[in-house]
Amino acid sequence: MYSKGPDTVVIMSPEHAEYLRKEKFTQHAIRVSRILLLLLLFALWEAAAAFKWIDPFIMSQPSRILRTILTLSKDGSIFLHTGVTVYETVLGFISGTVLGTLIAIVLWWSDFTARVLDPYLVVLNALPKTALGPVILVWAGGTTGSIIIMALLISVVVTILNVYLSFRTCDEDKIKLLKTFGATRLQILRKVILPFSIPSIISVLKINVGLSLVGVIVGEFLVSRAGLGYLIIYGGQVFKMDLVMTSVLILSVVAAFMYLSVSWIERKLLKMR
Repeated sequence: MYSKGPDTVVIMSPEHAEYLRKEKFTQHAIRVSRILLLLLLFALWEAAAAFKWIDPFIMSQPSRILRTILTLSKDGSIFLHTGVTVYETVLGFISGTVLGTLIAIVLWWSDFTARVLDPYLVVLNALPKTALGPVILVWAGGTTGSIIIMALLISVVVTILNVYLSFRTCDEDKIKLLKTFGATRLQILRKVILPFSIPSIISVLKINVGLSLVGVIVGEFLVSRAGLGYLIIYGGQVFKMDLVMTSVLILSVVAAFMYLSVSWIERKLLKMR
């Protein structure tokens, strides 16, 4: 590499250029293969239903799902139900992650508090939170708030345990170095602990995407009159399996979109780090 004025010119060896070309080709091939695999799965699904290898009434088929989507799009109900689920999931996801991270900071700050709460966190993590659904409904009422609380409860304990574990595994030598220079506990948290834990926090975000969706769908099963979970339970009750499979497919798209959003945030945070 050499510089000429404000511009920097990079000299690249033929071997490195060939490596980059192959890497770019591999990434392109992976993307194309993913799309082709998805198309193949839909084609097999359509063929299996058409030739009665599977029962199209129970398993539906892509063409019937497409007709259902078009029907729901005409009156705008598909956008209403999808928007409700996304809104509840995002609120539960953000609140669970933020609250869990704050509690993890408290546990790191006070070793006494961490040792007191440790067995309770283990029990809460093992407890199936969906079993608390009826209790939450009585406590919070059959409202959107109860669904968000359900999503929060499912994700918050996982966040606490994973983020706190990351805090504890931070390099002790770096912490001791800052202490020798008179750094306060808050400065150690800001300068060492949080930057070190960014990858773990991102991993927690990816986990919480799925957990929050589970909490929201369970809540919508129980109380909601709108949302994809409501469509699934309603479709099952009236034996409209096309509606059920359509809702499940839209849920998959929502989960994929949220996961890609977290991945985009991950790339930005790692560059800053």
